[in-house]
Amino acid sequence: MDIVDRWMLPDGVDEVLPPQAARLEKVRRKLLDGFESWGYDFVIPPMVEFLESLLTGTGSDLDLKTFKITDQISGRMMGVRADITPQVARIDAHSMNQDGDVRLCYAGTVLHAKADNMLASRTPISVGAELFSSTEGEGDLEIVSLMIQSIKGFISGSPHIELGDVGIFRELMEIVRLDQSDEDVLFELIQRKALPDLEEMIAKLDVEPNLAEILSALPNLCGNKSVLEEGRVLFADFPKILLRLENLQKVTTGVQQRFKEIDIYYDLSELRGYNYHTGIVFAAYLQSTGQRVAKGGRYDGVGEVFGRARCATGFDIDLKALAGLLEGKSTTSSKICVAKSALNEVDCWIKISELREQGNIVIESEACFCDQRLVKENGEWVLEQL
Repeated sequence: MDIVDRWMLPDGVDEVLPPQAARLEKVRRKLLDGFESWGYDFVIPPMVEFLESLLTGTGSDLDLKTFKITDQISGRMMGVRADITPQVARIDAHSMNQDGDVRLCYAGTVLHAKADNMLASRTPISVGAELFSSTEGEGDLEIVSLMIQSIKGFISGSPHIELGDVGIFRELMEIVRLDQSDEDVLFELIQRKALPDLEEMIAKLDVEPNLAEILSALPNLCGNKSVLEEGRVLFADFPKILLRLENLQKVTTGVQQRFKEIDIYYDLSELRGYNYHTGIVFAAYLQSTGQRVAKGGRYDGVGEVFGRARCATGFDIDLKALAGLLEGKSTTSSKICVAKSALNEVDCWIKISELREQGNIVIESEACFCDQRLVKENGEWVLEQL
């Protein structure tokens, strides 16, 4: 092996160095403190679990992202987590098994066997919150509000919010009843908004004319709040879908009351996490760059495989992306250096301790870049500006 290859990291695997690591940790702390103020309890799931526990009910997408290893003790297959949400669902259903609403939050690194895109990290750090309850209630509004509030603490203005509901497509598939292969192709074409190919495929399917019209129109149901009204007209004969649109409207009204000037985009054909999510899906983007920093949605019933089906909704934040917004911003802490020879004096050590308790950074060396130097003048330890 060439010596250069010894220190190279795998593609998509990155390390976090100073000062970015410090910024990232500060963001993590602030997010978790914010979650706690909303009543969310912190949990730390393990990095690896048996595959049956880690992937059950999550769909093929997460399966392809998960590194598989063999447990040398039991001989069973294990996986390195590619998503923390299923682990938290297991904790709610099995480890805690509490009645009523349960609010949990987490922070940790996940590992992806395959990156989301060419520029994405395969070792993202996720910070998220999950709400489990017996009934759907106002959970969607609470969790979307928490996501927005969490992000607003790091940006000027408000993030751009996208709302959708994968349950709309699910309801249509229940009615149309296509073969799985045809449904998979239809799903892929709608997700890509490949309209010419979609029209060609629908023409070949044995579906009623009104359903064919709806399937063709679905990818175009995206844009501002007028999309919800268009949806009510298009799905007028489908009560279950109308209920989903009503829920989107309730979330919209609540969010706009809580966050003025919020920009909301709707996409009723958004199928992200289709094999996992069961209802509303949402994401937060930076208005300045269009970068997605958070995503989430409803995933009712995932805990059933662990013995208890529950309504559930949640989101996770890309910690590295959010911490990157703080690059170049100065820290409020002053860096102070002090000569090692001065440390032998007790009163110097007392002064250093006081400065550190006040939030300053005191480095026991003069051979470093600092803002101030601790020196003794007239028998008193004082700060000298550099």
